[in-house]
Amino acid sequence: MTATTDGSTGKLPPREPSASDTARTTEPSARTRTAAPRDTADAARRAAARASEYLLSVQDPAGWWKGDLETNVTMDAEDLMLRQFLGIQDPELTEAAARYIRSRQRTDGTWATFHDGPGDLSTTIEGYVALRLAGDEPDAPHLAKASAWIREQGGIAAARVFTRIWLALFGWWKWEDLPELPPELLSFPKWFPLNIYDFGCWARQTIVPLTIVSATRPVRPAPFALDELHTDPANPAPPKRLAPVAGWDGVFQRLDKALHLYRKVAPRALRGAAMRSAARWIIERQENDGCWGGIQPPAVYSVIALHLLGYDLDHPVLRAGLESLDRFAVWREDGARMIEACQSPVWDTCLATIALADAGVPPDHPQLVKAADWMLAEQIHRPGDWSVRRPQLPSGGWGFEFHNDKYPDIDDTAEVVLALRRVAHPDPLRVQAAVDRAVRWTAGMQSRNGAWAAFDVDNTSPLPDRLPFCDFGEVIDPPSADVTAHVVEMLADVGRTHHPRTRRGIAWLLAEQEPDGSWFGRWGTNYVYGTGSVLPALAAAGIPASHPAVRRAVRWLERVQNDDGGWGEDQRSYQDAERWAGRGTSTASQTAWALMALLAAGERESEAVRRGVRWLTGTQREDGSWDEPYFTGTGFPWDFCINYHLYRQVFPLTALGRYLDGRPAGAPVGD
Repeated sequence: MTATTDGSTGKLPPREPSASDTARTTEPSARTRTAAPRDTADAARRAAARASEYLLSVQDPAGWWKGDLETNVTMDAEDLMLRQFLGIQDPELTEAAARYIRSRQRTDGTWATFHDGPGDLSTTIEGYVALRLAGDEPDAPHLAKASAWIREQGGIAAARVFTRIWLALFGWWKWEDLPELPPELLSFPKWFPLNIYDFGCWARQTIVPLTIVSATRPVRPAPFALDELHTDPANPAPPKRLAPVAGWDGVFQRLDKALHLYRKVAPRALRGAAMRSAARWIIERQENDGCWGGIQPPAVYSVIALHLLGYDLDHPVLRAGLESLDRFAVWREDGARMIEACQSPVWDTCLATIALADAGVPPDHPQLVKAADWMLAEQIHRPGDWSVRRPQLPSGGWGFEFHNDKYPDIDDTAEVVLALRRVAHPDPLRVQAAVDRAVRWTAGMQSRNGAWAAFDVDNTSPLPDRLPFCDFGEVIDPPSADVTAHVVEMLADVGRTHHPRTRRGIAWLLAEQEPDGSWFGRWGTNYVYGTGSVLPALAAAGIPASHPAVRRAVRWLERVQNDDGGWGEDQRSYQDAERWAGRGTSTASQTAWALMALLAAGERESEAVRRGVRWLTGTQREDGSWDEPYFTGTGFPWDFCINYHLYRQVFPLTALGRYLDGRPAGAPVGD
C-alpha cells in the first residue's frame, strides 16, 4: 500500500462527525503551547515517574504484565454459539456475555470492529444472533434497528463465509451454499501449492478443524428462526449467476464447483482417513494448558471438530480445551464478560521491561529481575510448525501468549532480547545463553528477500488468499517492515550491525519506504507504527540522522502531527491510505511511536517533539496512566483490529524516558 500526502496539517478527512472529533481538535492553552524546553522536561520527568510507579504497581507477582486484549463482539458471540452447539449453556455466563455485547452496540443498531468505526455486517449479524440466544426479543428496539440495518446491507447472504459457517451449524444457512473445504487438503505434500503450510499459522490452525466441520456438515436444531435477517426469507440464498472470471479467481471458482461434485463421490475410506489425519494434527498441536496456539478461534473450531468425530465432552482433550476457553474471559466491574481473542503476556512483559528501563528504573530493580526470570522460563526449546521450512534450525524463540510452544513469534523474540539486555540479572551467563539461542533462531528465520515475518519463513504464496472461503483477513504471513525493524534493532544491539543478515534487513527496509516517507505497519496501526518501528532500528544500526530516508520520514511525521500536538491514525488507513495515513484522533500509544521515531532521528530539540511530549504529559491521568479507547493494534489489517490495553502505558513511558535520557540516537541502551 502506498500513502500520499496533500500537504495538510493533519486534520481528519471529511466524514461523519463524532464526539471524539471535538475532543481531538481542542487546542492546548497558550501557556502550554509556549512552554519552555525546561518546563517541558520537568513535566516529562514528573509524568515518567508517575507512569513508572503505575506500571510497577500492575505487575503480576509472578513477574509478568498483561493488559486486556480487546477486539470485537464476534469473540463473545461465537463463544455463546459454541455453548449452544455443545449444549453447555450457562445462564450466568450468557447474561454476562449479553451485557457486554449490548454495551458495544452503536446507536444505529450496528456493531463495529473498532472504536468509532463503521458498522460491520458480519459482526452485527453475530452480535444480533448472540443476543437472541440470550433471550432478547427480535422486536426489541435495539434488535429491530440491527435487523433493519442488516437487511439494508444485503442480509445474511452478504455476510462473510465464516459467519455463514456458524449459522449453518444451526440450519440458519445451507451447507451446500458455502465453499467446500475438504480434509484431503492435509495430504498435499509440503512442496505442493496450497499445502497447509502455505497458510499463516493462525489460518492453518483454523482451517484444519474447519475441514472436519465442512466434511461432516452438522446441523443442531435452532432455537428460533432468523427470517428477519434475510432480504427475502422465502429465498434466502438465491443462486448466483457468476460471469466467467479470468485468472486465478476463475480457476478457484471452478475448483470450488469441482470440489462440491467431488464431495458426492469421495471414497469413504479416503475421506475417513483424511479426517483422522486432521484430528491427529489438531491433537498434536494442543498446548499444555488445553488451548491451541494461545488464540481463541482455533480452540473453538478444534473443540467442535473433535466433538463431531466422537470425542465426548469429558474426554481429556476436550475437557482441557473447554477449560482453556474460560481463561480467555475478562470479567468487568459491571458484571459483563468479554472474551479475548488472545492473551499477550510475553509481548506486554518485554515492552513493559523496556519502558521501565528506558525511563530510568535501575536495571537491577527486583521487579525487572523478576520479569526477566519469567521471560527466561518462557523461552521455547522444541520445534514447531516453523521447522517445516527450517528443519535444521535449533529453537530458541518466544511465543506471544502464556502457552504457545508450537508458534514462537519472531517479533516477540526480538523484543524479549532487547528487554533482557536492559536488566542486570544476577545470573548473566543464563541470560547470555538465552540471548544467544534467540539470536541464532531469529537470524535463521530470515526470508529470502532479507526481511522477517511474524511466524514463518517465505510464507508468501499468493494462492491462499484467492480461495473462496478466505474472505476474512490475512491468511499468509509475509515479511513486514515493523517485524524486520525490531529484528534489525535487536541484531544491532547484540553487536551484529555489520553482519550480512542485518545489512540485508536494512536494505529491505530502505527499499520498502513509502514515497511520502512513511513505512506500512502490519501489526500496529499503521504508518505511524511502521515509521515508529523503523527509525529506531535504523538509528541503532548506524544509519545517520542525515540519511535521506530518515529525513523523509521526519518530514512526514511533522506533516501529520495533529493540531493538539499528538499523533493518531485510524484503522481506515488500511483501506484508504490516501485519506487516512497518519490521520486520526491523537492517542497515547501513537503519539509515543512518533516521538520514538523523531528522537531516534535526532529531533529531541524540535518543536514537534516538544509538542508531542506536552500532549503526553497533559493527557496523563492522576494515577500515572493514560486513556485510550481507540484500537491501535492490528491482527489482520482492517478486518481484525485490536486494542492492547497496555499499549497506552508502555509506549508513552518509553517515549518519555528516551526524551529525558537525551543520548545520541543509536547509542546502546543495554550493557
